[in-house]
Amino acid sequence: MNKSAFSDKNLENDSLLRYSPDAITQYYNRRPWLAIWRGLKIITYFGIFIIQLILDKWFNLEEKNKLKRAEQIRKILTKLGPTFIKVGQALSTRPDLIRRDFLEELIKLQDQLPPFDNDLAFSIIEKELDLKIEDAYREISPKPVAAASLGQVYRGFLHTGEEVAIKVQRPNLMPVITLDLYLMRWASHWISPFLPLNLGHDLALIVDEFGTKLFEEIDYLNEGRNAEKFAANFRDDEEVKVPAIYWRYTSKNVLTLEWINGYKLNDLDTIKAAGLNTDDIIRVGVTSGLKQLLEHGFFHADPHPGNLFAMPDGRMAYIDFGMMDQLSEEAKETIASSVVQLINRDYEALARDFVKLGFLTPETDIMPIVPALEKVFGNAIDQSVGDFNFKTITDDFSELMYEYPFRVPAKFALIIRSLVTQEGLALSLNRDFRIVEVSFPYVSRRLLTEESPAMRKRLLEVLFKDGKFQWERLENMIAIARSDHRFNLLPTAGLGLQFLVSEEGEYLRRQLLNALIEDDRLHTEEVKRLWTLFQPELQPQKLWDVAFKAISQLSNELVTSR
Repeated sequence: MNKSAFSDKNLENDSLLRYSPDAITQYYNRRPWLAIWRGLKIITYFGIFIIQLILDKWFNLEEKNKLKRAEQIRKILTKLGPTFIKVGQALSTRPDLIRRDFLEELIKLQDQLPPFDNDLAFSIIEKELDLKIEDAYREISPKPVAAASLGQVYRGFLHTGEEVAIKVQRPNLMPVITLDLYLMRWASHWISPFLPLNLGHDLALIVDEFGTKLFEEIDYLNEGRNAEKFAANFRDDEEVKVPAIYWRYTSKNVLTLEWINGYKLNDLDTIKAAGLNTDDIIRVGVTSGLKQLLEHGFFHADPHPGNLFAMPDGRMAYIDFGMMDQLSEEAKETIASSVVQLINRDYEALARDFVKLGFLTPETDIMPIVPALEKVFGNAIDQSVGDFNFKTITDDFSELMYEYPFRVPAKFALIIRSLVTQEGLALSLNRDFRIVEVSFPYVSRRLLTEESPAMRKRLLEVLFKDGKFQWERLENMIAIARSDHRFNLLPTAGLGLQFLVSEEGEYLRRQLLNALIEDDRLHTEEVKRLWTLFQPELQPQKLWDVAFKAISQLSNELVTSR
């Protein structure tokens, strides 16, 4: 039987291995009563809740009933199942969007959901592993220590002594998930024309991307592979911890992994009591997120507080690798360059990057869009660091998408969700945090120090405009990179000079020569400013040999050119 086909037997046995919107649509089109009943249930729950909120406002009962309403919305999301629970989990990371009373209740959705029957969970473990519980584990907690949207977790020990977490998937997930995805897809066709994002048909693509990831998330074998790939990417990073997977005790519906001792990122009091610096935790979280996007291209798309822990030694521990995605090399490079274009206020180049990333079609005339980009992003960049946040850009950009032919590629919907969630986590630790304080220095440092030809090409694209070398941009990038205490200017300058005198650096030398010939002057003021930036880190004598070679080569080529 085709595993992507959808039938009654497939549905009941959870044997649909990959997301197929056509198969799901075909299945529920033949059973409209299921969709109607589910839709009425959703509308009834939220309709009654909205009416109660309106009545509270009319009769001045908002303050009196606020805790009651907060608990009520959590219970509604819980009753509606995993799809709606995940919406609540995403909202629980946004203290700048959600009222505090609602936030405290939504946080419980991360790992404080009602567990399913314990005997049923143990029978699933024994069936999946083909082992008795006592043969698989020396010890296992009599009750789950956490319950989430897709499964619940037990704490135990293997017979070899390792402390482990045992994840057991909730039974009969497939009927609820597929029906919700069917309704979301159906609703997307009716809702998209009225949305401010003007997503059009792309809204259905976003639903499909979410469906694909959700199907991957309920396959624990896939999660185990993702965890090992993620661990390999961070094997040399002393600030990130990834739990080991025990494959002998893992299957599609059961996952056994290393137990992580740490503190949930929204447990501020415990983190402070442990003597951990919240700013350091934020820095590790943001930089590890940027590494996922810009270095490895393999990123965690569901970084809510239930999946991230601060460890006693200061490391950040990631768990739950069900929802992951992969970026191409070109996408990674373009994202990095677009951040720098934003820093340098080159909105025309930024528009071209949007075309490369798929936010605009190749045939789009970008010139009318450039002033709009300048208005939106210029306003954000002009704000002080204390007033800037990622949400500011996403909100303003939403309005821009309504007026111009922007679209959100499905993959970037996950990236945006991940970035917004990470910023929300950081805000829960420090309300004064702004993501640019960490991200801009990181991106600048990466472009300045990366030795790959592709990233060097991106750097050159940033540093040259209309055939002219932009000294101010280089100065700006160095100044921003230096705000990262791990940035060492000496080896960076050495790499730059070595590149300049190499065969690969011929293009850069030629562009510099053209600039010198055209202006008929040495850019002494720019050089002085850059040299000022090099102090006090640089020990000039260490660089003079390479610098003298570069200057001599440039001088000889300049004389020859003239």
